[in-house]
Amino acid sequence: MSSMIDFEGKVVIVTGAAGGLGRAFALGFANQGGNIVVADIDEAGLAETVAQVEAAGAKAIAVKVDVTSKESTDALAVAAVAAFGRIDVLVNNAAIYATLKRSSFLDIDPNEWDRVMNVNVKGAWLCSASIFPKMSQPGGRIINVASATVFSGSPLWMHYVASKAAVIGMTRVMAREVGPQGVTVNAIAPGFTLTEASLSLMEDAETYGVDRGAIKRASAPEDIVGTALFLASESAGYITGQTLVVDGGKQFI
Repeated sequence: MSSMIDFEGKVVIVTGAAGGLGRAFALGFANQGGNIVVADIDEAGLAETVAQVEAAGAKAIAVKVDVTSKESTDALAVAAVAAFGRIDVLVNNAAIYATLKRSSFLDIDPNEWDRVMNVNVKGAWLCSASIFPKMSQPGGRIINVASATVFSGSPLWMHYVASKAAVIGMTRVMAREVGPQGVTVNAIAPGFTLTEASLSLMEDAETYGVDRGAIKRASAPEDIVGTALFLASESAGYITGQTLVVDGGKQFI
């Protein structure tokens, strides 16, 4: 009996895939047989992710994309179809995160606020708007990456938290709008996860918050990837408009 989490021959677009969690998503789908469209603005990182995907035995193309530009996201959709003939899954992972300076909401630079909203919110919208019309219908999957900080109200970076709250709202609206075409839209809200970006934020990243979780260990990228694989699979075909918090049980402790 074949696995319900099998992406053999399917085409998966991952934005923000030049490193970190995005690279982990790309490799996770590649290991399940998917053809990967690796999308990011960082060309060097793109090349490295493609090399790793190909080393895993999967096919991949790199597409440089500015998720804040409709022209660029339209070109991403065209490139995916040109390379592989179809699009089955979109993972909206591109976001500004590690480079943000943490400060009171009283002191956030309005220009930085706009930059965060442009990438984290407008970017997910534009990518979805460009790619959905070319997506397999029925059966397409859109997965938006939000954040558990929305539920914890993590202080000192309100622009980031607000942007991820907006992603959850967009997820619910898109699910309603594309459901009749048989496409599902869900969000993953990861807790603090050990990626390169997170490790750069603090010295005690590997132990940060572990004592607050029901599961007493740090989150690895693979923990988040497994959730994406499930939501993109046939097994999750009747789940839409939902947000799964993947944080080891910190939010209810």
